[in-house]
Amino acid sequence: MAVSQDVLRAMRETNETFVTRAVEQRQFDALDQVYTAEARVLPPGAAMRTGREQAKAFWREAVAGLNVKSARLKTIEAEACGDNVVEIGSADLSLANGSTVTVKYVVVWKQEEGVWKWAVDIWNANS
Repeated sequence: MAVSQDVLRAMRETNETFVTRAVEQRQFDALDQVYTAEARVLPPGAAMRTGREQAKAFWREAVAGLNVKSARLKTIEAEACGDNVVEIGSADLSLANGSTVTVKYVVVWKQEEGVWKWAVDIWNANS
C-alpha cells in the first residue's frame, strides 16, 4: 500500500533529526524523537538492543568508535503495512579518516504520540 506524502515528509524529518542532531552534533538525547520507547536496534554482529535508552547507548558508542562525522540516509522504498510503515533504504556514513561506509537498512516505523518513529532498525554493510 502506498505511503502518503505527509507520512513520507514526517519520516524525512525524523531521519534528519537522526543525521543532524545525533550523528553530526552528538546530541544523543535527540534519539528520543527518533526511536519508539520499546524500539529494537539490531546491529550487525552484535546483540539486539531494546528500548530507547539502549538505542542511545548503542549510537553513542558506535558514532564515537567509528568517528562518524556525517550520515546521509536515502529511502529506496516505503510501504504501509497496517498501522506501520516499512522502509528500505541505504545510508552513507562519512568517517573522520575520509572513508565512507555504505549500508543498506530496513526500518519499521510506528506512530508514537503522533510522531513517526523507528520501532525496528536493522542494517548491514555492503562490503
